[in-house]
Amino acid sequence: MRTAPRWARWLVPLVLLIVWLGVGGTLGPYAGKLGEVATNDQAAFLPQSAESTRVLDAGKEFDRSETLPAIVVWTADGAPVTGAQRQSATAAVAGLAGDTGIVGRPSPALLSEDGEALQAVVQLKPDLGEELPEVLDEVRAAAERVPGVTAQLAGPAASQADLSDAFAGIDGLLLGVALGAVLLILLLVYRSLLLPFVIIMGAVFALGLACAVVYALADRDVVRVDGQVQGILSILVIGAATDYALLLAARFREELALRGDRFEASRAAVRRSFGAITASAGTVALGLLALLASDLTNNRALGPVGAIGIVCAVLTTVTFLPAVLALLGRAAYWPSRPKEADASVEGHRVWQRVAATVDRRPRRVWAGTALVLAVCAAFAPSLSAKGVPLDEIFVNDAPSVAAQRTLGEHFPAGSGNPAVVIADADRAEAVRTAAEKTEGVASAAPLTTTGRPGPGAPLVVDGRVRIDATLTDAADSDAAKATVERLRANLHRVDGADALVGGYTAQQYDTQQTAADDRALIIPIVLGIILLILVLLLRSLLVPVLLVATVALNFLATLGVSTLVFEHVLGFSGTDASVPLYGFVFLVALGVDYNIFLMSRVREEALVHGTRQGVLRGLTTTGGVITSAGVVLAATFAALMVIPLAFLVQIAFIVAFGVLLDTLVVRSLLVPALVIDIGPRAWWPSALSRKSGSDRPSDASGCAGRTEAVR
Repeated sequence: MRTAPRWARWLVPLVLLIVWLGVGGTLGPYAGKLGEVATNDQAAFLPQSAESTRVLDAGKEFDRSETLPAIVVWTADGAPVTGAQRQSATAAVAGLAGDTGIVGRPSPALLSEDGEALQAVVQLKPDLGEELPEVLDEVRAAAERVPGVTAQLAGPAASQADLSDAFAGIDGLLLGVALGAVLLILLLVYRSLLLPFVIIMGAVFALGLACAVVYALADRDVVRVDGQVQGILSILVIGAATDYALLLAARFREELALRGDRFEASRAAVRRSFGAITASAGTVALGLLALLASDLTNNRALGPVGAIGIVCAVLTTVTFLPAVLALLGRAAYWPSRPKEADASVEGHRVWQRVAATVDRRPRRVWAGTALVLAVCAAFAPSLSAKGVPLDEIFVNDAPSVAAQRTLGEHFPAGSGNPAVVIADADRAEAVRTAAEKTEGVASAAPLTTTGRPGPGAPLVVDGRVRIDATLTDAADSDAAKATVERLRANLHRVDGADALVGGYTAQQYDTQQTAADDRALIIPIVLGIILLILVLLLRSLLVPVLLVATVALNFLATLGVSTLVFEHVLGFSGTDASVPLYGFVFLVALGVDYNIFLMSRVREEALVHGTRQGVLRGLTTTGGVITSAGVVLAATFAALMVIPLAFLVQIAFIVAFGVLLDTLVVRSLLVPALVIDIGPRAWWPSALSRKSGSDRPSDASGCAGRTEAVR
């Protein structure tokens, strides 16, 4: 490149810049259009092989299974409901029949046993989409015309509307918060006005490209996207693209100070950081793709979507960013300027002191940090992953949650979410009787030809009937899940019935069991993938094993702290069944990134200076940029907390806290101290394990020599 004409040296960066500006202008809007192909129908994300999913499929032949029920509940503020109010309530909902979005005739208003509440069921079309809130407003307006009572809406339709409302504006709000946090941190850390905007622009280009690819695939039903996957994709791409960009920009600054030529520095920066960046991206992408082994559809949906985002983040980092840096040169860091090359590394004094501390007492440092992490990890087994109760799904008290709570105060707690039984028609009465005799079941009735459960001729479809079993306990409670277990056991013993038990509670139970099976299967796969990548990158066996062990310990410690925070600070009684697995995949795959950044530099230095000096030089040189990357990633994931859903708040805390713990403790203290204490043997079986180099004790300044790495 030095011998190429001046115009040729400018041509490639200019072409790359123009291409990415075109990509950003053309595909950028897809970051705001992804919601058009997203679905928040949680029935689409159930375990494929679960009994409750088979019930859902079998129940599609029944008319009611093709509707979305909204439950209207009226209360008279502690006073008994009058007969006139009951008649008025029945007439109010009956007047909805034939309206747009309403299926069939709403049920009459049913009086509670305590006489203080009424309920009626209004069946809605299941595919209303964005029209659902408008239809529910019509139902609410009709219900509020009943004098002397308060009307609320509960049931699946109301819950789906609140869920859609929680994700409303996710594109603009989440993206704005995440980018704002990243930009602020970069401005404060680097005190450069131009570089942060260049990095942000690269992240936005990566997100636009990723969203366009995912949009095209989702539009063709190749992948599924819901609000949660959509939000995680945005955060993942922004965080990963920023992390990789920081690593490359730091290396470019180093090479620019050494070489002086912007084009040579850009090429050298890509060459020297490419292995670490692609290895880090590979751990995250392959870790996410391991979710394809899950039986939960939402896990499998996140796998390829997240991997696409990571690939796009790497693509902008190794093409767009080097091109811009080559064109800007030292101006990218204005008003600061890279120092001229000399014999000293630009290591911040803080990291020189950290390196000196690790060097003086490595065994005491790693033993102490490991002990603290182990104490935190001791609380991890107490994390409850049995699902989030309905009244905790939303961080704020959503209207559907308040209505469901009111419904449970006056009617059987399982009202509105019955256990759904599909069985052979000739054994319908035996199945109904067995269901009613099951402990925890308040009542059981077949779906009749009128389209509602109750007395009358059962609706028979292909020789099968549907029976609704109302549970005595709240549908989201552990007691209700235990009732489903008993109900299945009893009905499976009814000869010739071929009975299947589904419904909301059964779906929660099956999801919980499937999530436990997924953790047992996917966690070893992810660890194996990470170990293999580390072995190939570092050409060693012992160091990769140590790194995997440290990030696993960090994950357990994070779960332990999260358990205490969720229960005693945030007030959660449990977590979603998928939270531990999501937390593991993100935290372990992303956490090992920083160890890859560190140890790839340590190996480069150790080839010249030996293991001890390699660790100290690598820690001092990369300390600032890796810490900045960790803070940026933690802040990016913390942005998920703006979405008022318990699942995303829990994921945000686990990843944000875990990344900071990994960056500030594991990568800064535990890993360097372990490698120094073990010495050259840490690189076994590579030839580096037999290289003594300058493995002698040193002070803080001893690690500050400029590395002229093996070229």
